Amino acid sequence: MELNIFGEIARGLWTEIPRHFRHVGIAEFAVMSNHVHGILIIERGPVGNAYMRSHQGNACMHSLHDKTKMLLPKVIQQYKASVTRKINSLGTDIWFAWQKSFYDHIVRGEKSLGLIREHIQNNPLKWDLDRKNPLSKNFDLDHERYWKAIYD
Repeated sequence: MELNIFGEIARGLWTEIPRHFRHVGIAEFAVMSNHVHGILIIERGPVGNAYMRSHQGNACMHSLHDKTKMLLPKVIQQYKASVTRKINSLGTDIWFAWQKSFYDHIVRGEKSLGLIREHIQNNPLKWDLDRKNPLSKNFDLDHERYWKAIYD
């Protein structure tokens, strides 16, 4: 799948993540037309997910640490902000924005890592069949509120 200039910016800035975060590496990743898949390797420090909580008795506590010290949300927030700034500075008529959150998954073994890598590698190959792709024969206008608002 060929990327436009926005996708190339997203790809280039993803590869720069380890330059900005000393204990974070990148592994498999793919920039799609409407999302990004990637494996980040966090070598040490509080990883965290601001939305995960553990309940102990009546108290609700953050699962790892204060969310301001959690590395994964910080990496994703800075990546998204950098991509947004760079794309929106191009002066095009398109105003770029990300979805509000992100989906994360902790890889807990080699089998899981292999399946995730395979999914990332194969995802671009399936884009032509994706029902979220407005150029796909499987595109479902009723399923996609974003595109429905544009086409209606």
